[in-house]
Amino acid sequence: MTSSQPAALPDDNPAAPRSIGRKIGSVLLGMCVPVPRGKTTRSKAWWIGRRIALLYLIILFIFAFFQRDLIYQPSRADAIDPRLSGLEPRRIEEVRVPTADGLQLNGWLVRAFPTPRDAQQNGSVHPAVIWFPGNAGHRGYRALELDQLSRLGADAYLVDYRGYGDNPGRPTEENLEADARAVWKFVTTSQHVQPSQVVLLGESLGGGVATRLASELSQADTPPGGLILCATYSGLADVAFYQYPWLPVKMILIDRFPSAEWIAHVTCPVLVLHCKADDTVPFESGKRLFDAAPAVSAGSVPKTFVVLPGARHIPLFAAGEPYREAVKEFLDRMRPASEPVRSAVAH
Repeated sequence: MTSSQPAALPDDNPAAPRSIGRKIGSVLLGMCVPVPRGKTTRSKAWWIGRRIALLYLIILFIFAFFQRDLIYQPSRADAIDPRLSGLEPRRIEEVRVPTADGLQLNGWLVRAFPTPRDAQQNGSVHPAVIWFPGNAGHRGYRALELDQLSRLGADAYLVDYRGYGDNPGRPTEENLEADARAVWKFVTTSQHVQPSQVVLLGESLGGGVATRLASELSQADTPPGGLILCATYSGLADVAFYQYPWLPVKMILIDRFPSAEWIAHVTCPVLVLHCKADDTVPFESGKRLFDAAPAVSAGSVPKTFVVLPGARHIPLFAAGEPYREAVKEFLDRMRPASEPVRSAVAH
């Protein structure tokens, strides 16, 4: 796999960061000047206080100006070769999804892992899972998770957000949501999967993307078959405040992903999973998101909350069997009664 940095877009100003950096550097150097001698204690306290305030304002400016660089941390690549994924190349199908604004997004599809029962039942219907991942990396790092989903009996789709992997564009809240709509349209139209057979799976940052899409689809009376949320938040402002409690992040945050507002309109079954000691997205934020969801779906399926083991912000399936069992049970509900999911999880 070859990686490269994306070329600057036409409206970029490559000199701007250097200019800003020089100005910030000069101010910081100026602040390193020792406290002047011969001044009264009150004057010295005022002199130090002004510099502390100035330093705080500089940090606030840096956060406000570069906040999207903190939120979105894609890995870029000229191409992502399925042969380097760790899976048999024949198991990965490359998909290309057009967006409403003229971009093409690249992704992968890993079909449900074949079982003897599948081989005997021609035309067997598998649920489709559209996975919206976290804020870093690209699909080349996530093939094993796609494989695990497929072994739970689902056709697993992962289309990188714009600006991630080998995809053009820039990630923002609105752009990621446009990408999500494009992937939904691709799966339900080009791939001919019924909406009731599609599960939206949001992990970490992707939880906000999946929740908003599920909310929009529910309000349009075309809800997905289900919504699974792992290690995600009630709103991105909660996460920002948890990480930077000494900054007024709730005032200056641009991309907010207010998932607790959106999930109130979701009519499909909901499964939320979260580690009790998550060190990135606080457990309380995930619980608030769950509490904001309707108690039951339109089909009278109760919402479910699963506490995962572990003391960190874990990726999919790192929690092991509790995660797999919860997802398998959720997918089982979507299959005909005569055709339960048969897990083929590799150990």
